[in-house]
Amino acid sequence: MLLVDGHGTPLGAQVASASPAEVTLIESLLECRVLRHSLQRLIYDRAADSDPLRERLTRRGIELICPHRKNRRRPKTQDGRALRRYGHRWKVERSISWLFNFRRLVVRYEYHAHLFEGFVHLACLYTTLQKF
Repeated sequence: MLLVDGHGTPLGAQVASASPAEVTLIESLLECRVLRHSLQRLIYDRAADSDPLRERLTRRGIELICPHRKNRRRPKTQDGRALRRYGHRWKVERSISWLFNFRRLVVRYEYHAHLFEGFVHLACLYTTLQKF
């Protein structure tokens, strides 16, 4: 999982197993970010459409912007005005593609997760330094 700012600069990265749901990993990703300034908005895909997650993030002062799932049974909690910002998600996808320029991250050769996470952080550092 990757946390980026509005320009696509990596702020935090986390490696986790594929078995837990992404909704449970979002808050731990927010805790491992580099900068400690408060976030105003979090743009995510449909995987984060969870009312308990929205409430927890609202208590922290973060607005979750993600489209609702098509099979949602509860009434919608987000109107179309906030979803206009979802169009900026391409910056996140662009940052992920920058990291995929490193072949070692595309195919995981390391057996141990901490070694792979080290290479992820190194790639984030390298892409951040390329911007300056």
